[in-house]
Amino acid sequence: MALLVLGLIVFLGVHAFTMVRGARSRLISALGEGPYKALYSVISLIGLVVIVIGYGQYRHAGYIPVWEPPIWTRHLTLLLVWIAFVCLAAAYFPGWIKARLKHPMLAGVKIWAFAHLLANGDLGSILLFGSILVWAVIARISVKRRDEVVDHGGPATPSRTIGNDVLAVVVGTVAYVVFAVWLHPWLIGVPVLPSLQG
Repeated sequence: MALLVLGLIVFLGVHAFTMVRGARSRLISALGEGPYKALYSVISLIGLVVIVIGYGQYRHAGYIPVWEPPIWTRHLTLLLVWIAFVCLAAAYFPGWIKARLKHPMLAGVKIWAFAHLLANGDLGSILLFGSILVWAVIARISVKRRDEVVDHGGPATPSRTIGNDVLAVVVGTVAYVVFAVWLHPWLIGVPVLPSLQG
């Protein structure tokens, strides 16, 4: 559990740092934009790796139950995670979806984290997905309050064409299916659709 907490502190800490605009600007001035982005990416990757290892160790040691989610929450989670994938894709295919959400990547992260909180009632999962959800909510509030325009992925000016929305749904759906059927069991070790496993 300690390693999971450390990974969350590193990963979310470096992401939270970007919300402290003055300190961020000073660091970019001191390092240069390229080295800053490289350092940001390296620290983020380290934090993510530590989270994965820490969560794996926690699962191996045995889940710590807090509450037992009803069966129906698993079905709702499948739907919400699909919506989250579409939101993530919409960040790169600007159309009506992106125009309405303004920051579809953050919306996708919030939906994804909330969905996993619904389906997982153990302490480690609550800590992991709850922390990410709290960060995403704070990040969205921070972005809304900034005077400058900040874009979390994708082109800055949405064209609001229905074609891009169709692309976002198609790409998001394909990515969702690939992740749910193959990548989630392989990377996380937990089958999303048990009926399709073996």
